[in-house]
Amino acid sequence: MTGVPADRPTAAGQDVSRPCLTCLFAVTDGPLPDDVLAVTPGHDGGGPLRILEAGALRLVVQDVPVAAFGEEALARRLDRPEELERCARAHHRAVETAARAGAAVPLPMATLYLDDHNAVRAVTARQASLRTLLDRLRGRTEWAVKVYPAGPARTSGAASGGAADGGPADDGPSTGTPTAGTPATGGPATGGPAAGRSYLSRVSARRRTEREARESALAQADAVDRELRRYAVAATRHRPQSERLTGRGVPQLLNAAYLVDDDRRADFLGAVRRPGGAGGAAVEVTLSGPWVPYSFARLDEVTCDAREGVRA
Repeated sequence: MTGVPADRPTAAGQDVSRPCLTCLFAVTDGPLPDDVLAVTPGHDGGGPLRILEAGALRLVVQDVPVAAFGEEALARRLDRPEELERCARAHHRAVETAARAGAAVPLPMATLYLDDHNAVRAVTARQASLRTLLDRLRGRTEWAVKVYPAGPARTSGAASGGAADGGPADDGPSTGTPTAGTPATGGPATGGPAAGRSYLSRVSARRRTEREARESALAQADAVDRELRRYAVAATRHRPQSERLTGRGVPQLLNAAYLVDDDRRADFLGAVRRPGGAGGAAVEVTLSGPWVPYSFARLDEVTCDAREGVRA
């Protein structure tokens, strides 16, 4: 990394004597005014955002110090949640700035090259795929849809093994005081085999009801996905997020992204929000967007599509 040029535009107070890497945020083919770049902060400690030309393509890049973005230093930083969030926000700001020029292909966070020459060479080598991807994303944005079971969230007691486990707390009063004929130890009510069978029957029925409710909610989430795909150019389902990440006490049933033509945005939003439309009584549907289409900016998918076309 000692051969990295240091004579680059610098931010106020930046030490130009430090070796730098070229951080690539996004690729676009539209014009991006310098004054727009100038007011968009990139990564802390780096230079201003700037443009590199690669044929008909334009790269939004930033000089970042090796001391903070070298392989080992970056790995240590990204292992800390606050640093990860800071880097992710800086990356997203730069990508959104690139998208102001029109279609933009966002690169993965912390896409780094030794210098400008290597960055340009890497993009030029994939210029055909990148231009195909830009054409695919042009005039389209991403919308995120998440589906949860409708109704109140589980309580902490249920999640930790109270009522959800089919124990006697389901049938007793909320105060936890044992009722007559129900032992404080938590077993079935005393009274012989008949009472035990009655208790097990109630537990079985409750669990069956819960299972059927979840199956119904999953089926409704699938119906939401099928309906929304009718208004989208492409769609993808991500792994459902954990309850810790969502902050909800219920499991996430659907975590999907949809690539929608801008001129069909109203149709798509109408399908999400229509009473009795995409959603149903069994589920709650949440929507966010529009976003830069991160979920659909994958070069490997473009290569795959091209190969399929050749075979056809």
